Amino acid sequence: MAAGYLEILRARHAARLLTGTLVGRLPNATAAIAVVLFIRAEGGTYSLAGALAAVYGVANAVGQPLLGRLVDLYGQPRVQLPAALVSALGMSVFAFAGTDPLPLAYASMAVAGLFTPPLEGGLRALWPSVLRKEEQVHTAYAMDAVAQEIMFTVGPLLVTLCVSLWSAQAALLVLSVIGVLGALSVVLSPPSRAWRSAPREAHWLGALRSPGLLALLGAFLFIGMALGSITVAAVSYADGHGGDAVYGWLMAALGLGALVGGTVYGARQWAGAPERRLRWLVALLAVCYLPLMLVPGAVAMTALTALSGVFLAPCIACAFIIVDRHAPRGTVTEAFSWLVTTFTVGASVGTGLAGPVVQWGGAFWGFAVPGAAGAVSLLVLMATGRVLAAPAAGAVVAVSSENDPNRAVEPRFSTGDRA
Repeated sequence: MAAGYLEILRARHAARLLTGTLVGRLPNATAAIAVVLFIRAEGGTYSLAGALAAVYGVANAVGQPLLGRLVDLYGQPRVQLPAALVSALGMSVFAFAGTDPLPLAYASMAVAGLFTPPLEGGLRALWPSVLRKEEQVHTAYAMDAVAQEIMFTVGPLLVTLCVSLWSAQAALLVLSVIGVLGALSVVLSPPSRAWRSAPREAHWLGALRSPGLLALLGAFLFIGMALGSITVAAVSYADGHGGDAVYGWLMAALGLGALVGGTVYGARQWAGAPERRLRWLVALLAVCYLPLMLVPGAVAMTALTALSGVFLAPCIACAFIIVDRHAPRGTVTEAFSWLVTTFTVGASVGTGLAGPVVQWGGAFWGFAVPGAAGAVSLLVLMATGRVLAAPAAGAVVAVSSENDPNRAVEPRFSTGDRA
């Protein structure tokens, strides 16, 4: 298992790109907790902290596909680094000004979120030119999904460490600097500087003119809802089974499950169309959510939470392959950014939906939400099966696929300076 991942990391520039992207995304991964801790230190309310974090999240969801489109048009260095600097500037203004005046706080958070560089989508656009072989790219997508779980586990620990050693304000500033350094490492790398998107057809919808991509985004909206609802239901469960410590264990178990599942999934090559494989993975994901409704004791619940996360990273890794197959020519970064945005919006909707459900029916019904959302995601994939299978038809792909520079019937990953 380790040999496949080591082969990827030994490829020239691969380790640098992966590490730089993860470091550059730390401000985004930790923004919510950093804002809450900062507002609490300033004497503000949790409602204010939630509102500011929501502004950041919404702005981030809007900015990712827009900046992704600019990357496709003008290249990575011209967009990623300036965006990282503006985002860091917005977060720094927030850290120094605090909540007085309040409009400035909201504006600075909106700027920080809107200009968060689309490093995630940019990395996935670079993998084909760095690794060359299609099977290696598939493994890199899985490794990418696994690395995200590590980042979302380590990130909050770094925030709390900075707060305990210095202050919440220092945590915001340190994370901003780290984010710029990560982006700088990526955009100064030869693959990033050499990368150019394929020529694109002018269209106001950009990547969204792909029916297959729209179908995938519709499915992943509900997967995001499932993940967001678990975080709320777990709070309700923990309140009756040990408090914050139990909640921490549940969230750690969810990440551990995804980490193990993604690692195992990426360790081998999978035959067959990824669109068909994704349906099976989403079905297994939905089934593994159902045992959470048993709400057993804390130890058993931790194990069930880990089980519920096992198929999350494989679903994400498989989705990366499908995005690459369906993205219209010249829109690959934007397409990957839309997946990030959709997942983020879905998680926010799931969080908002699970709150009233938990208020009404407790943790049992709260944990019913992810199972239902997973089932709806599967229904979307089944209903759009023909649309998702379109690249295999040959005619459409041969004319328009960005990832088929040789215009072959079977889609291929791009090489050289192709996106």
